[in-house]
Amino acid sequence: EVQLVESGGGLVQAGGSLRLSCAASGFTPDVNGIGWFRQAPGKEREGVSCTSTSDGSTIYADSVKGRFTSSIDNAKSTVYLQMNSLKPEDTAIYYCAAAPSDCVAGDFGSWGQGTQVTVSS
Repeated sequence: EVQLVESGGGLVQAGGSLRLSCAASGFTPDVNGIGWFRQAPGKEREGVSCTSTSDGSTIYADSVKGRFTSSIDNAKSTVYLQMNSLKPEDTAIYYCAAAPSDCVAGDFGSWGQGTQVTVSS
């Protein structure tokens, strides 16, 4: 039901930074968690982070912990993913998704179209 649009992807050298945005049509009681996922060529989709729309807290995958930071602007119904110290292995299409339950439940039902992140070595 909720519409999601990612933006901010691009080409960057290793060690550089990018900031992704996930703009939602609206945060309602049916949207309690916003997750970031990524899928690299030939690889399975993996979870990156999940942010609670109620308190803004975020959990991160071990592979990005300490390098990526997610934040939320409830007024703009937007979640951001600041990516620092990027590595070539971070290259992937990044998607955001909305869950009607919390991040622990992980019942993501609505997905954005994705934005490409390419990190060169």
